[in-house]
Amino acid sequence: MRTLCASTLIGEFFVVGFAGLVAMKDPDLATSTVWTVSGIAMFLCLALCGVVTRPGGVALGWAFQIALIASGFVIPTMFFMGAIFAALWWASVHYGRKIDEAKARFARQADQAAQPDRAPLADSSTPDAV
Repeated sequence: MRTLCASTLIGEFFVVGFAGLVAMKDPDLATSTVWTVSGIAMFLCLALCGVVTRPGGVALGWAFQIALIASGFVIPTMFFMGAIFAALWWASVHYGRKIDEAKARFARQADQAAQPDRAPLADSSTPDAV
């Protein structure tokens, strides 16, 4: 799950940076404000890559997805981009968990196959055939 989620977040890192470039063209927004908000969002993308597998990491990722969609009120294109990345986030979490479960299952099977077969213990209650 970590790899897929981190890949989505790295993609969002670049999208947030490009959105900052687009937002700079708005005369109502100060350049310092645009880059402060964009910089914080880009930092959060990278920070979330490290905490996605910890408790609450996926929930923080969802909060980030909502914030990305809400940024559409400043840059309307971000409604679309945010929705696309929210769908990618869902797929990353959903299929990432399935991949992690499959890896764990295969590891258990490999461990069982690596252990030598043990002969069943002789049952002392049955008489030996002579």
